[in-house]
Amino acid sequence: MRRLPLLLLTLALLSACRQAQVPPTYTDSKSLPDIYPDYTNVTVPANIAPLRFQLMSQADDVVTRFTGGGSEIVCGGRKAMPDEDEWRDMVGKCNNADITVEVYAEKDGQWTRFKPFAIHVSADPIDPWLSYRLISPSYVAFEELTISQRCLENFDESIVYDNMLCSTEAEGQCINCHNYQRGNPNKMQFHARLANGGTLINLDGNIFKTNLKTDSTLSAGVYPAWHPTRNLIAYSTNITRQMFHTRDLNKIEVFDSESDLILYDADHGDVRTIENRSDEFEVFPCWSPDGKYLYYSSAHFVAQDTIDDGSISAMSSVVNHYKDIKYNIYRKAFDNNTLTFGPRELVFDAAAQGLSATLPRLSPDGRWLLLSVGEWGCFHIWHRDADLWLMDLSAETPSAAPLKAVNSPDVEAYHTWSTNGRWIVFSSRRSDGNFTRPFFAHIDANGKATKPFELPSADPDYHRQLMKSYNIPELMTGPVTVTPQQFADVLKTDARPATFVSNND
Repeated sequence: MRRLPLLLLTLALLSACRQAQVPPTYTDSKSLPDIYPDYTNVTVPANIAPLRFQLMSQADDVVTRFTGGGSEIVCGGRKAMPDEDEWRDMVGKCNNADITVEVYAEKDGQWTRFKPFAIHVSADPIDPWLSYRLISPSYVAFEELTISQRCLENFDESIVYDNMLCSTEAEGQCINCHNYQRGNPNKMQFHARLANGGTLINLDGNIFKTNLKTDSTLSAGVYPAWHPTRNLIAYSTNITRQMFHTRDLNKIEVFDSESDLILYDADHGDVRTIENRSDEFEVFPCWSPDGKYLYYSSAHFVAQDTIDDGSISAMSSVVNHYKDIKYNIYRKAFDNNTLTFGPRELVFDAAAQGLSATLPRLSPDGRWLLLSVGEWGCFHIWHRDADLWLMDLSAETPSAAPLKAVNSPDVEAYHTWSTNGRWIVFSSRRSDGNFTRPFFAHIDANGKATKPFELPSADPDYHRQLMKSYNIPELMTGPVTVTPQQFADVLKTDARPATFVSNND
């Protein structure tokens, strides 16, 4: 398990264990304390690790008191760091109740108590594990990438796979797009690019590498979606490019000049086309929880720019008109016996509102469709205007609207539901505008969201010092137990070529 550096951890523990007493006299402030992470008035699951934070305003001394369930925790120092056992005992007593937090700050001999705030403890648990890709904030460097996993009930973190295990001096390796079947860590896949490239599949311990690129597909599989009950994985196939801005707050634009959808049968090694319209960019597949529908994003686009020889260039057209590309949400009915799909149905017409909707994700009960919506394009993780929207599919006339309680002035993009449908995790750059961090929010049965809270850390300053982004946060019911070296050994073997099956066969 990865831990804090020894010196930092020792100092943190000393701070957490320092004897402290609530001052007997103080002046009340009408303002909430300025703390990082901002855990004021958030809702958390009872099985979450301690919410540790630090006071950001100037003070000579600080005391923080947590009160709930008939007990209290008192922490001394600028960093409020409740003990894990004491925290677990307190939240266990606060089923659907509040923990009251009081922060006292002393300056020039005078104590002030900031306005107390609540941490509401929900009776709805969250899946106990989270996995993500840790990546440096570079647009071209990928020498050090890991898929890592974190226990949300404490601060234990471990590496699922490290790309340095297969990188060489001559050629590096890029890894991305880890995905699971309904949060099951024993049904997992991820991609490796360049050195020892291929798609790695784990079927309950049967681990193999496959090459999904065939003569009849644009590329190998890219964005995956594992069928909820069968070893079928839908992918987009993409010809992707990127360009950089010199004067735009959105530093980079990632776009497709072509993209289709394919279905891979992991049991038989077959791949077949789902959708490949020449005038559409199809991407980001997602299954309904019953497996009867495949949802996805698609943008209508016809190349219109000519190049020197008079031919039409799709790439030039996309570059010249990238802000005009608007994605809508569609779905296709799936026949589980024939592995075929019906005609597409429009679910959300974002383009009619001058917007672009991507990354459809359905709640486990099939009622709620969570989307990332921005002004254009599909790669919203780089778009500061990107917000999360929610659509009630059970309504007589379903419509989507911004999830206002969750959104911020910065990026909200990649998102996943918990297996009980009561929590979401998503990537946001709200903390500093540069690094994505995982945030969690509770969604009740009526689609009402609570204020998000940032992934807790053993030291509350950890994320302010970590120079890496969390990419693709995925909730899991347990940890991945395959070792990084076992994955690396399989990646060093030859890939199994996928066999293309025509829909007419």
